[in-house]
Amino acid sequence: QLQASGGGLVQPGDSLRLSCVLSGGTFTSYVMGWLRQPPGKEREFVASASWSGDSTYYADSVKGRFTISRDNAKNTVYLQMNSLKPEDTAIYYCATASIWRMSEVRVTDFESWGQETQVTVSS
Repeated sequence: QLQASGGGLVQPGDSLRLSCVLSGGTFTSYVMGWLRQPPGKEREFVASASWSGDSTYYADSVKGRFTISRDNAKNTVYLQMNSLKPEDTAIYYCATASIWRMSEVRVTDFESWGQETQVTVSS
């Protein structure tokens, strides 16, 4: 079971850190990812981290602003979001995958999805 937290209402340019804890599974067995669904749009990939966390991959829209990391000792994956923009407003999900890709990551790569957390960026 995946439990995400850390969302909220922030102003453009602010930062937020999302957290997601996996319980009841072997955390290091999974590629971990963050995905989001903006209002009125389909779900989209945001970022992923390999099993060890040594490799990461980002959607172009967040590259340079967001950082994914994982703490395997705490079964937790994080998404540090800096320089937030209104277009980052979305419902954010963490999810697990068995496949690691360094390109063309698909939403369908992710098999188990956690509880959502809302991020709203507005002045």
